[in-house]
Amino acid sequence: MSKFIVNYCGDLSTEIIHIDSNSKILTDAPKDNNGLGRTFSPTDLVSSSLASCMMTIAGIAAKTNKIKIDEMNAEVEKKMSETYPRMISDVYINLKIHGIYEDKSKIILKRAIEKCPVHQSLSSKVSIHLNIDFK
Repeated sequence: MSKFIVNYCGDLSTEIIHIDSNSKILTDAPKDNNGLGRTFSPTDLVSSSLASCMMTIAGIAAKTNKIKIDEMNAEVEKKMSETYPRMISDVYINLKIHGIYEDKSKIILKRAIEKCPVHQSLSSKVSIHLNIDFK
């Protein structure tokens, strides 16, 4: 089980501390929701965490199945709902996996990516638009 401390820093900003490592993440409310947008918003973290989780799970699947990933990166775009309640409505992920892959390896990686824990934890109200590009 992971534990965190979250402190409100004023001006719609928080500091999140990961207990085990003492790593810190700062959040800020976005400009379109009364904030200054100086860093990641909480919903930015959810959206970027989805891509990070997908890549981590792909890495685990690659390691388990002896698939070499030369490079992997993702572009992520988050869209908020235009109606109440305010929520993430869409997350667009363009995931690029560089290397030489057989069809079987592509299937293994794709299945792993689609089963990442963050994806499984999100509400079905959030539309995930995932494009996996094997280069």
